[in-house]
Amino acid sequence: MRSKAHSLIPGGAHTYAKGDDQYPVLAPSFLTRGEGCHVWDIDGNEFIEYGMGLRAVTLGHAYKPVVEAAHRQMLLGENYTRPATIELTCAEEFLGLIEGADMVKFAKNGSDATTAAVRLARAYTGRDLIARCGDQPFFSTDDWFIGNTPMSAGIPKVVQDLTLQFRYNDIESLRSLFAQHPGEIACVIMEAATAVEPQPGFLHAVQALCRKEGAVFILDEMITGFRWNVGGAQREYGITPDLSTFGKGIGNGFSVSALAGKRELMELGGLRDDRERVFLLSTTHGAENHALAAAIATMQVYRNDHVIEHLHRQGERLRAGVNPVIKELGIGDHFELLGRASNMVFATRDTAKQPSQPFRTLFLQEMIKRGIITPSLVVSFSHTDADIDRTIEAIAESLKVYRSALEDGVDHYLVGRPVKPVFRKFS
Repeated sequence: MRSKAHSLIPGGAHTYAKGDDQYPVLAPSFLTRGEGCHVWDIDGNEFIEYGMGLRAVTLGHAYKPVVEAAHRQMLLGENYTRPATIELTCAEEFLGLIEGADMVKFAKNGSDATTAAVRLARAYTGRDLIARCGDQPFFSTDDWFIGNTPMSAGIPKVVQDLTLQFRYNDIESLRSLFAQHPGEIACVIMEAATAVEPQPGFLHAVQALCRKEGAVFILDEMITGFRWNVGGAQREYGITPDLSTFGKGIGNGFSVSALAGKRELMELGGLRDDRERVFLLSTTHGAENHALAAAIATMQVYRNDHVIEHLHRQGERLRAGVNPVIKELGIGDHFELLGRASNMVFATRDTAKQPSQPFRTLFLQEMIKRGIITPSLVVSFSHTDADIDRTIEAIAESLKVYRSALEDGVDHYLVGRPVKPVFRKFS
């Protein structure tokens, strides 16, 4: 099946992060079903999964209240010629959570939402340049971002040059961009946090600088939005962006994303404004009814069932179990847990304490042998204490192999080739 997939689908998968080059050769090639945080491959092997659909499945696979809501809506039809009432219902539900936003427009993926935010900013300011946080891994599949990566093939140089980069937690690097390009930067786009937390005052300093320079401040909340706080990272850090984008967890894996923001900007894509119009997220499937039903059900679970608290609690349980193992094995310079408990990742380093893809591959390999898929250690609402405890045991066993590989050489333990970074110029 793997060979057949590569003959029919470029890369063998429709998302680069799911590709064969991101996993060891012993990884399951295809998954056939999931329930909660457990998945099964084509051979019937069961795994506990982390990352959960690239962080999109925050509640759990086949989570009944969500799939039942989507099913009920499917029976009424999925896409009409005029707006469906559920579009208004979902907008009200969403804006009830994201307190600083006046309006919202839904789409199918995060890239569409972030690109729409950039387009609004350019139209609103009349400027061309974009300043994006260069330390953060991904914002869009569109040219304005991909042109800034090693995979820039097919993107005109003139487009690549329109996107500038600044460093996270370094306000001077952003201030320098504004000084070098006075009156030319339309927006600043960034995540509020990743595995690294913002230093005190940094986000507010970015916002103040944007206001001073007349640029639009955009927060990408694709990951943080339904993991940091029920009202997004913006509520967690007490800051209100001009525009913000959401996706992934908003529909528990169903295809739905959102662009939200201040009325003054959002109305550029509406019918009640006398300024030049912006073509804003007008797609056939943008407000697909059953996906919005899934989003409403997901947001209601968040409101009522303390999902964020559970994510933090289970992440902390995992961290509290793994860190003593790392210390006992004496490999703290080589393997480390990073990030907020609700969105935890791990760092793998070699004998020289440098980031290592072969050692990452080894850890993934050993965890898969023990029935755990760990591209990250990002938990879901379905991860139980038993799941976490089993994972801690598997990590403890895998890290013993990791320590042996540090002593004897990783090639003695690794089966097949190492994984590769997604963003690279050649295959």
